[in-house]
Amino acid sequence: MSVMPADAHLPVAHLRPSRNWINDPNGLAFHDGHYHVCFQYNPYGPEHANMHWGHFRSPDLISWEELPPALAPMPGGEDADGCFSGNAVSDGDRMIAFYSAFRTDRWAQPVTTAESRDNGVTWTQRGSLLIPELPDGTTMYRDPYVWREAGRWRMLVGSALADGRAAALLYESGHLEQWEYRGPFLDRAPQPVAPGADTGLGWECPQYLHADGRGAVILSAWDPELGPRRTVVYTGREQDGRFLAAAPALLDHGPDFYAPALLPAPDGRWLLWGWSWEARDPAWVREAGWAGLLTLPREVTLAEDGSVRQRPATELLALRDERAVTASGETAGTVVLGTVGPSFDLTARLEPRAAGTTGGLRLVTSADSAEYLDIKIDPAAGELVVDRDHASLDPRAHGGTYRVPCPEARAVSGAPVELRLVVDRSVAELYLPSGRTLTLRFYPTGGAPWRIEARAGGEGGLGYTVAAWNLRPYTMRYASDVSAEPALTDVSGVLR
Repeated sequence: MSVMPADAHLPVAHLRPSRNWINDPNGLAFHDGHYHVCFQYNPYGPEHANMHWGHFRSPDLISWEELPPALAPMPGGEDADGCFSGNAVSDGDRMIAFYSAFRTDRWAQPVTTAESRDNGVTWTQRGSLLIPELPDGTTMYRDPYVWREAGRWRMLVGSALADGRAAALLYESGHLEQWEYRGPFLDRAPQPVAPGADTGLGWECPQYLHADGRGAVILSAWDPELGPRRTVVYTGREQDGRFLAAAPALLDHGPDFYAPALLPAPDGRWLLWGWSWEARDPAWVREAGWAGLLTLPREVTLAEDGSVRQRPATELLALRDERAVTASGETAGTVVLGTVGPSFDLTARLEPRAAGTTGGLRLVTSADSAEYLDIKIDPAAGELVVDRDHASLDPRAHGGTYRVPCPEARAVSGAPVELRLVVDRSVAELYLPSGRTLTLRFYPTGGAPWRIEARAGGEGGLGYTVAAWNLRPYTMRYASDVSAEPALTDVSGVLR
């Protein structure tokens, strides 16, 4: 059955339990006819503590079932202080989860495993370490990613090295038990990746997408003082156990996206989920009783130009309900296009009529028009700008202006700007035809319906063609909430 949230900011088409804390997606696998999506989960409250693996599964990416937590810390065991991030593989009649065992030392988290033989309903944890010794020179070590390639099993582990490099370390195995360390698959000192941003002193959650001799290594940039920062991607190819990489790029240009994980689908697609954290003050989070969500599943491809491209999974078109907005025309000022509910899927084609035309779309979420989210064309920079400074009248919500490259927006291009925007109550995901994305959180205080406007400024008018559909919620069957008091170490505030 579908359960509609009472909280106006709790999403209906993004995966998360009905309450408590979640962060990184983990254990993504297709097994026995189901997509399995696990995630870092505190079943006792909305703080980063008591790390379990929560677990959803689905036959079609639309109908979801919440299973009991897949992994729980074992008192006195190697993972006594938390079952941290990793992935899972399908191997015959079993699923095997590889994960970071957290005990005392939050920076060094050796690899251990768990196994399920009933399609993820129950799991047996190993109880000992799979890889007990960390390579010399590592100062941070965590988050295994395992895959099968050319008849062998391979593993990347995220790390930071004592000499200042971040690294994804490579292991290989014939049968998932004994693993040979091959050395760094990719390593770099911090490199610029965007204005004011670099690739980090350490890498978490390494992921490897590969096809037709080419590949992309996805890495979550981490800093020992600041914690999680951003997600970057290196494209290139492998040679003799090393990844020969081009310049890095941001995987997502928004402020609220981190630790994505890949799932190789049975039809050959690569699917990706990310963690979208909260952008509101901790007191509000505690009041709400929940924190974090997983992004929409995204199809990820390697383009001929070497870029990584993302778009919402095709299956999500089935969530579109009746078309709420159908509008086309031209404006030199502001025009109301129609209204939508708080969860919707929008496509737009915007055509500036002159080189100096600015403007774009505004999502107005309050009756007095004081609360709104803007998506604006910057013709001088060739970017789309997403501005959430006025997106919530509650001062506990974070603001900020964020940019995603959009060469069509440049004044001299003369090309239309196309976009797809999926909004689900408190999360917005922007997708461009180039495959670039921008993810952010915002917290409207006004009630539905919300109003869509086209706005033009500067010289000339703005042509527009816009369609929007309200979203149906996922079909969701929730497990019972855990209510017992935890007997585990509280690591609140120790994000990663």
